[in-house]
Parts: sequence; C-alpha cells; structure tokens
Amino acid sequence: MTPDELARACADAMWADDNATRHLGMRLSDVRAGHATMEMTVRAEMTNGHKICHGGYIFTLADSAFAFACNTYNQRVVAQIAQVSFLAPAFEGDVLTARASETWRQGRGGIYDVHVTNQNGAPIAEFRGHSRTVKGTHLPEVSE
Repeated sequence: MTPDELARACADAMWADDNATRHLGMRLSDVRAGHATMEMTVRAEMTNGHKICHGGYIFTLADSAFAFACNTYNQRVVAQIAQVSFLAPAFEGDVLTARASETWRQGRGGIYDVHVTNQNGAPIAEFRGHSRTVKGTHLPEVSE
C-alpha cells in the first residue's frame, strides 16, 4: 500500500466514526500522507448575532482537517495544542475550505498548519495544531 493509499484507508476508517464532522455537513475532498482538505457550507444556524459564521465552527472545520491530516499514518493521533487566528468573516452560504498540511513530525509529536479560505479563495483563518500520537491504530496491523 502506498503512503497515500494508507492515508485514504485511515481517513475512511475515521470518517465512519466521526459523528461531529458528518453532522456539520463537512466533506473530506482530499487526503494524502500528512495532508487533508475539508469543505463546509456555512448554514444559517452557524451564524452569530453579527450575522457572520461563529468562530467555533471555523475552528471546528480547521480542527477536523488537522485531525484527518495527522491521522494518515495508521497511528491514532489527537490534538495537544491548537490555536486559530481569524482573518475575515464568513457569511451564510459561503463554502469554506480548510487545507491542512504537515509542517513537522517526529517521534510522537507533529505540527500542522491549516489555511481556511472561502469560495473565492479569500483567507478566512489560519490554524496551527500540535499533534500527539496515542496508543492504537485505525487499521489492523499486518504481521510479516
């Protein structure tokens, strides 16, 4: 299995149990070793009192892309630290895209950057997540 095929198999296994991501209508449009792209359409119930997308939903989209990117090596990985900088508002009907990419990975830790844009490619948020590998795998390990 190539690294990208492994990434896809791990993503499929995670997707099956990721109720939050599916419930919010997110779509995993691409996954490769150390990378993932997710999309989400901003719905009316995701807007706040300013009629803009609540930051928590933008963070959640970026966090989900981060999760799929750092879980591409058949090791269970969780967030250790995450932060977001909001750059511009998103509005009802906007299609947000979060592109996560691995910046550094060694031992049990990793750093991933996620760029969130709208349907016009305008920057909406920048997210950085630090990952930590925990026990377990997504797929059964094959004995040699």
